Amino acid sequence: MSYNLIFELGRKVLNQEPLTFEEAIKLTQIEESDIPILLGIANKVRITFTGNQVDTCEIVNARSGSCSEDCKFCAQSAHHDVKIDSYPLMSQNQILQAARRAESHGAYRFCIVTAGCGMKNDPDFQQIIESIKQIGCETGLERCCSLGILSPDHVKALKAAGITRYHHNLETSKSFFDQICTTHTYDERIETIKNVKAEGLEVCSGGIIGLGETWEQRVELAFALRDLDVDSVPINVLNPVKGTALEGQLPLRPLEVLQTFAIFRMILPNKILRYAGGREQALGELVPLGFLSGINGMLIGNYLTTTGRGATADLDTVRNLGLKPIAE
Repeated sequence: MSYNLIFELGRKVLNQEPLTFEEAIKLTQIEESDIPILLGIANKVRITFTGNQVDTCEIVNARSGSCSEDCKFCAQSAHHDVKIDSYPLMSQNQILQAARRAESHGAYRFCIVTAGCGMKNDPDFQQIIESIKQIGCETGLERCCSLGILSPDHVKALKAAGITRYHHNLETSKSFFDQICTTHTYDERIETIKNVKAEGLEVCSGGIIGLGETWEQRVELAFALRDLDVDSVPINVLNPVKGTALEGQLPLRPLEVLQTFAIFRMILPNKILRYAGGREQALGELVPLGFLSGINGMLIGNYLTTTGRGATADLDTVRNLGLKPIAE
């Protein structure tokens, strides 16, 4: 019976013993009727290792579209024909106003996101640095950014400006990455994460499920994140966008999405697992169940090119489950 396996591995994790890859794979093979048991055990692991606080973050799409990279899921890629708002870097005042709105919404963190491969020879980098400093002077927010691939010098400059955590998704497993992106490598992403960690900054790195990867590749991603010892793991669920290369990808079933959250929690018991894009489309009315499956962080408000449920609805869900947004 698979529920015996779930209890056995749950006790192991609660005893602070890491799961092996083979054990995690067994959790992908459990009977569907036992998935709710797995969710309950993952919830117990979350409570034991991270308590009832939920890390809240709001983002701003500070520079949108015309991205040189060919990531198959992305509406902002210049390789795709998607109608989105495309614009250069926002002014410092526009970014500051977005940060102030995020703080008023109940965000603990604020993340500046820009489309593009990275900051090499990017003329906007210094203006981004100035925006980070200004947000630090005029709000109480923790400051994050997501600017693509960075050199050690970029990381040093961001740290000096007040960034405490850097976001850089691996997106998927190494064995599947070249099926999703060919204009830069998985190892370049790993190098940026190592550069960030070398400066003592926290790392926010996760990926997208439902790209067409296998269960084994999904678990491979979780173990790569564990090996890198990242601090926050955003889990997006593919929301296929018309005009992208993955517009016809079939959606994951809601129970599989929740099972994925639970398995990530079992592999990463003491990390922030963050609800990110696609959850509304993938789960609908089952969104609250994510927090009972191991999730303890979330993006509130809107995403890069799509709208969310709104910060008020997001935080109401958290409070109604007896959880506490970290900013309160």
